[in-house]
Formats: sequence, C-alpha cells, structure tokens
Amino acid sequence: MSEEIQCEIAGEVAFVRLARPEKFNALSLPMLKGLIATAHQLRKDTAVRAVVLSGEGPAFCAGIDTSVLAGGLPVVLPSFVPRPWLGTNVFQEACWAWRRIPAPVVAVVHGHCYGAGLQLALGADFRFSTPDAKWSVMEAKWGLIPDMSGVHSLAQLVGLDTAKELSMTARTITGAEAKHLGLVTRVAADPHLAASELIDEILTRSPDSVAATKRVFEAAAPGRARHTFARERIEQARLLLATNTKIARQAAKEKVAPAYAPRAR
Repeated sequence: MSEEIQCEIAGEVAFVRLARPEKFNALSLPMLKGLIATAHQLRKDTAVRAVVLSGEGPAFCAGIDTSVLAGGLPVVLPSFVPRPWLGTNVFQEACWAWRRIPAPVVAVVHGHCYGAGLQLALGADFRFSTPDAKWSVMEAKWGLIPDMSGVHSLAQLVGLDTAKELSMTARTITGAEAKHLGLVTRVAADPHLAASELIDEILTRSPDSVAATKRVFEAAAPGRARHTFARERIEQARLLLATNTKIARQAAKEKVAPAYAPRAR
C-alpha cells in the first residue's frame, strides 16, 4: 500500500487521506493501487460505518500524475487491462471501489479537484466542498476523456447534456457552481464539519439499513456500469494513440491554441 494513502479509523469512522501535498495530491500508480487496497480493506470491515475521503495540503487532488503517462505503454498497459471479476482496470477501480463499500463514503473537497481527482470524488456517495474549490473534468485539455468511471458517474449525477458539456470543454467551475449542477452534495466553509454532522446523523440509523439503502440505489442507477467502463477503456486507448491527442498535449504544455488535424473517424 502506498504511504501517500493514509487511513485512520476513529471509532466507527475511517478517515482516508491523500498524503502527497507537495504535488497537490496528484495520483501516481502506487497511490491508485493504494486507494484500491484501502477501499477493499474497508469493504470487509463490518465495524466501519462511514468513510471520509480527503486530501492533505492545499488541494483535494489535482488529477493524475503526468509521470504515469510519461512511462508509455509498457508502464500504463498492465494497469489499463481490466480485471474480469471486477469489470474495472486499476484507474477505474481506484474510483469505483468506494462505491463497493457498504458504508457511506463522503468526499471532502477543497482547493483543486481536477480530472482523476474529480472522478475519485464522484466515487463517493456524498461530496462536500468549499464554495471556492475548483472542479474540472480536465481530460479534454489533454485530448482525452474521463476514463476512471467518470462517464458513468457524471451521467448519473448531472444528466447527459451537462456531463457532455463539462467533459467536452474542461471548463473549471467553483464548488458553489458544482453544487448548482448536482456534482456536489453540500457546500460549506468548513466541509469537514458539515460532513461530520451528516455522518453523526447516519450513525443513529441501523448499519444494515444504511448498507441496504446504498445497495438498492446503486442497483437502481440507470445504465450498465460494466458496459460503460468497457467503452471508456476502448475510447481512451484510441485517443492515447491519436495524432490530435499529441497535438492537444503539446499545446497544453506550451500554453498555446492547438491546431488540430481532421477528425480521425
């Protein structure tokens, strides 16, 4: 498990923190695997009745660490291949594993919540954010799509049109606007305090009832998650090799307007 994913259990609540503040908690491959291992461990712990997911330092999570992609296919490919028994690859499971935990998961967001960080927050049951936090489906900036379970989660929360808009534009919005769009459950100056108040209320209810509620709502969610995850992987694999993706990446690095080639298909 990565040392940059910390988990502390206090009473019946697990506090999971991204602990790479000097990099704005950008997610490396070890961190992704650490998130998966932590979520799977908490899933088995019947004494845990709630989970708080947060980031140390100035941001919740600024997205994927670009060094993950810099290693090329030999580094990325093993983590890109799905595990048949789960229907997700490493990138997707790092976010979706929190949906598998029977206890409610609350993401507490401040600072940057970009790309992979946004998709991680969407894996929680609830998102509490500061009003001035910055949210963005950042992948379009690099010529890519949200492929860490984000397509399914976005469509669930904000509807297809808004999900497409956010994913096609990579527009940055505040926590307050994210609340208006349905990305955020609640906005508060102190989201940790607001999250603890919700958790205290949930803890007064039967843990079996709470777990059953989470299961039935996940089962009732529209769309087939595994099918969507497969489409995410297929489309992203094509984009990673596409000419226009290279153009977008280079333009983003140089902070210039990209000059795209004609659409591939």
